Amino acid sequence: MGKMRKERDFLGELEVPAEAYFGVQTRRAAENFRISGLRQCREFTRAMAEVKKAAARAHKNLGALELPIAQAIAEAADEVIAGKFDEQFVVDVFQAGAGTSAHMNMNEVLANRACELLGGERGTYDPVHPNDHVNMGQSTNDVYPTSMRLAALFKLPALLDSMNRLSDALERKAVEFAGIVKSGRTHLQDAVPVTLGQEFGAYALTVRRAALQIGEGCSPLRELGIGGSATGTGLNTQPGYRTLVIGYLADQTGENLKGAPDLFEAMQSMAPFVRASSALRSAAVELGRIAGDLRLLSSGPTTGLAEITLPAVQPGSTIMPGKVNPVIPECMNMICFQVMGGDACIAAAAGAGQLELNVMMPVIAHNLLWSMDILGNGAAMLAEKCVEGIEANPGRCAAYIAGSVGLATVLNPVIGYHRAAEVARKAAESGRTVRQVVLEEGILSEEELDRLLAQSLRPRLPDADE
Repeated sequence: MGKMRKERDFLGELEVPAEAYFGVQTRRAAENFRISGLRQCREFTRAMAEVKKAAARAHKNLGALELPIAQAIAEAADEVIAGKFDEQFVVDVFQAGAGTSAHMNMNEVLANRACELLGGERGTYDPVHPNDHVNMGQSTNDVYPTSMRLAALFKLPALLDSMNRLSDALERKAVEFAGIVKSGRTHLQDAVPVTLGQEFGAYALTVRRAALQIGEGCSPLRELGIGGSATGTGLNTQPGYRTLVIGYLADQTGENLKGAPDLFEAMQSMAPFVRASSALRSAAVELGRIAGDLRLLSSGPTTGLAEITLPAVQPGSTIMPGKVNPVIPECMNMICFQVMGGDACIAAAAGAGQLELNVMMPVIAHNLLWSMDILGNGAAMLAEKCVEGIEANPGRCAAYIAGSVGLATVLNPVIGYHRAAEVARKAAESGRTVRQVVLEEGILSEEELDRLLAQSLRPRLPDADE
């Protein structure tokens, strides 16, 4: 295993790798929780280091920490924020309740690095101690949920950028396909004519609205419970600490942050994370639906709808030569299912909190942050590798609309529902098109029929009072 050093906590003595910046409590957690092999994401590590830096700055300002110690902690935190010690954060995402293990991992890394910066040695915690100095005035109760909030806010811009890129790509296709008339479908049966552009325009608006809802859903995460220490009591914090630490966090991160109105509620309730996750779930529902539509519209090429062609990004079969599958929408569907599952986990965990603290925070954090990652990556993938390269098949669309009994619906205002239904029946039974039945039986002239069809495809603008 290499050279080891001995450290002690109140449970006893334990060996720690000599070169490690983490300490005895992290080593215990790493041995106890060999579960998934998954580690906290970079944004979470950065978020907790930002909290520790802000706390050190606040305590320096208040005179609670000696200047050299406060500066060493802040400098060590800056190194963690820059990613210098990523390999030192070794606790599994499935760990001790409330995130105490991950929190102590951070405290120990910062304490050992700060000791080095001040001329000390790793493992001695002299002159900087993980609990007495790095964790001064803090508790896992307020540090961990604050870090969760910040990490989600750090991930938010990239997610929204990906969503907006997808909506922009869909909007461009809506313009490109504006003149392609096709058969609409409801219940997977022929319906009235639409344009391919109208379908894609609806998709674009759906994604844009989903992005707005995600932004709104994450807004409560800007309220921080830091300064509540244990259970929200503010125990062991100094007057002015809470205001200072939130101000420093806002300054360090560039985020618009404020204190939670009730620190006890901020410890007990995971509602802000449920709301953010709910917005992700809603987006996943919509993106999954759109991905499913793309698969259906591109089905074929000879035995499906084949109204659009998706970019070929890889061979589709190990046995069938020349087969190309809609792999990008398929992947998007799987991503969306995972986000929905993550939301179910978050909801269950949020409801499992008892009394003054929800100890299920680590699994909430993991699922929320991972869902933000995969949903954003999926939206970017769908835009870049699928939507931007979609091509329409106008001939196929025209053939379907020509034979669609849904055309009979446009006759309703002129010949009435029952007579139009009779036209549709005759068309279906005889194999003729609705157009052929109408013209052959002299129901309307060709000019009248063309005018009705054109009117049916004209976009309807909302009335002034709608």
